[in-house]
Amino acid sequence: MSRRRFLLAAGALAAARLARAQRTSRLPTLGILSPFPQPAPKYIANNPFTNRLRELGWIEGETLDIERAYTVDSEDRLPEMAAQLVHAQVDVIWTIGPHAALAAARATKSIPIVFWGVGYPVQQGLVQSLARPGGNLTGIASTTSPEVHAKRLQLLREIAPATRRLALLLAPSTTRTLAGERTRLTPNAHGAAAEAMGYEMRDFEFESPADLEAAFRAIDAWGADCVTTDGFPQSFRARRRIAAFATDSGRASAFAQRDFVEAGGLVSYSFLIRPTIPRCAEYIDRVLRGAKVAEIPVELPTAYDTAVNLHTARKLGLAVPQALLLRADKVFE
Repeated sequence: MSRRRFLLAAGALAAARLARAQRTSRLPTLGILSPFPQPAPKYIANNPFTNRLRELGWIEGETLDIERAYTVDSEDRLPEMAAQLVHAQVDVIWTIGPHAALAAARATKSIPIVFWGVGYPVQQGLVQSLARPGGNLTGIASTTSPEVHAKRLQLLREIAPATRRLALLLAPSTTRTLAGERTRLTPNAHGAAAEAMGYEMRDFEFESPADLEAAFRAIDAWGADCVTTDGFPQSFRARRRIAAFATDSGRASAFAQRDFVEAGGLVSYSFLIRPTIPRCAEYIDRVLRGAKVAEIPVELPTAYDTAVNLHTARKLGLAVPQALLLRADKVFE
């Protein structure tokens, strides 16, 4: 390419960028902050969140701009990416998971934030209360009450009645507060449920995939006969390894998401994720139309899902009660 043609092309590109910037500067902007990789373009164009936004009149490139800040399976860059969204002056930020919510909350006290999948928003200092958040955050919380954990362990006990020693895999950073203090929110909630169900529980920590083998060895050394974990990003990314470890070592397992059962775990009891994603779009719609975040209540899930893996049960030599199979929402063969 000649120097003249190169300069013309570069000028055209710069002009196109300027025109796009001028056109979109008048549009509201949504920032998305997530510790997961960016989905494929086909999924971005057609998924429950995008579809609900479209139904509400928010069409990317026409009535709404979207700035996407996805990491590559890591929480490490979330603070940096949250700062970038703040610098871009987005109008509202949608965060996925507790780490992203905390990173965004630390980056701005003025831009509205709608979170999804945060277990302890009050205890973590993100909101003053579920009914009246009081700050610049609201959203959809995940249920973390001992009753939900107890239900999960009740299902485990129905399938594997002889189990007594429960190993909880968790990432300590998942329940840090906005001030950065470490808490015992997750193990305490699980512990209360385990005690109610007659289990002896011990927690085993890991933050990255490299830590898992050490956690597995510690579980072996303790002599656990069953395994559980929450659906936080670190465990979700490692769900196949965790499910395989439990099953291959002859341990029953109970999880907070169906994906773990699909990956080979034994049973799960979890809130239904799919209905909560469009609800986030509705929250964002309200914010973009002028609603005060401080007065929009945090919503808790109301629908739950039970999944069982019969292949895993057979591999472990366990018989799943017919009554449980009949009330399960999904049975993997």
